Amino acid sequence: MATHTGRLTDARPAIRTVGLVRRFGDRDVLKKLDLTVAQGEFTALLGRSGSGKSTLLRAVARLDHTVEGSGELSVPDRVSLSFQDSRLLPWLRVLDNVVLGLRGPGARERGLTALAEVGLEGRDRSWPHELSGGEQQRAALARALVRDPELLLADEPFGALDALTRLKMHGLLRELYERHRPAVLLVTHDVDEAVELADRVLVLEDGLISVDLRIDLPSPRSRREPRFQEYRDTLLAALGVAQPRLSH
Repeated sequence: MATHTGRLTDARPAIRTVGLVRRFGDRDVLKKLDLTVAQGEFTALLGRSGSGKSTLLRAVARLDHTVEGSGELSVPDRVSLSFQDSRLLPWLRVLDNVVLGLRGPGARERGLTALAEVGLEGRDRSWPHELSGGEQQRAALARALVRDPELLLADEPFGALDALTRLKMHGLLRELYERHRPAVLLVTHDVDEAVELADRVLVLEDGLISVDLRIDLPSPRSRREPRFQEYRDTLLAALGVAQPRLSH
């Protein structure tokens, strides 16, 4: 059974794995993986299908207790998750979805503040089906951030959105990150999304980190910036999609 060996203190990274192994049958999906994500760091995780991205995310989220494995894994106490599906409960109004599970007299006020932060002020009494896909993802972000997470895990949170809505959500997520500064681990298949949002991009290949790339670009980022294209080409080459450009 997979084991977790600790939770973090203020002086330690947001994620730390040492020799992390996760096994399904006779196949090791994660192979003694070492990873450190600093507090407040925005990291994107890329990889081909079957590379182990979802397995790593589930391990960090402490959702894989029945999976065989070994190694050390330390994460914070306050971890929030955001998925491709907003996972709003249809029988609860938007505010009730956002504050579900919160305790204390100020929970609803915190929920209203979070909804205002994501641009849904005044929609607290709406039902989930009355929201557009982008608005549902905004509500999901509010639900994640209202818990003041030390670590936000995002699994393809914009994958089901149309291109224009996705770009708007990119700007919102980056703005909220700058404001709250949790550590973020974003799993995505979109190389452009990774370079636009993250300050560090990892490529997972065959259960190990094959690329660890720092993104040194100012915000907001432009996809027309030459260095953006260089980072993009490097990552596509690592994923076996394209060859890197040659320097002249």
